[in-house]
Amino acid sequence: MLKLLGWVGIGTIAIFAGYSARQGCRDVTQSWVHLTYFDKRDMRSSVAIMPQKVIERAPDSTSVPIEGIERPLAGTDLTPEQRTAMSDSMVDRTAAADRAASVERGRIKFAKTCVPCHGASLAGNGPVAQFFIPPPDLQGAHTRGLKDGWIYSYIRHGGAIMPSYGAQVTAAEAWDLIHFLRQQQQANPR
Repeated sequence: MLKLLGWVGIGTIAIFAGYSARQGCRDVTQSWVHLTYFDKRDMRSSVAIMPQKVIERAPDSTSVPIEGIERPLAGTDLTPEQRTAMSDSMVDRTAAADRAASVERGRIKFAKTCVPCHGASLAGNGPVAQFFIPPPDLQGAHTRGLKDGWIYSYIRHGGAIMPSYGAQVTAAEAWDLIHFLRQQQQANPR
């Protein structure tokens, strides 16, 4: 009789242990394959992360910069001294053989990004310019006298009137825009 009770006890333990082990495995499996979500997952009541309020972290110590540092500090405006230093240090690395292709890429980028303010004729008469302070004539004497690095810093980091276009215009596209601008200044100076 004692043997029988022992076997019944072991069987009962095995049944419940097997059931709880299966439950445990199912819970472990679900925890690995299912993502955890907030209770409220609709866009109207969820917490939005505002990218402009996220702190920019320094790059990883093992990362290697490929184009150098453009801004002295993230999130700060360039002072005139910093802009002058940047314009002196910026070097155009576009090969002379690629200059025609760069001008064409600059023309396309200018038509997409710059025409609303600067206008198709580069005179600062775009459709948006009538509502704000008009931008300078890009074919005028003042703009022709600026260094390429100065124009580059205005395109990428903004200035007194122009906002920063660093998110919309990459470094290579900025040089393409400068090549297009210089080609237009030589072809049609004002």
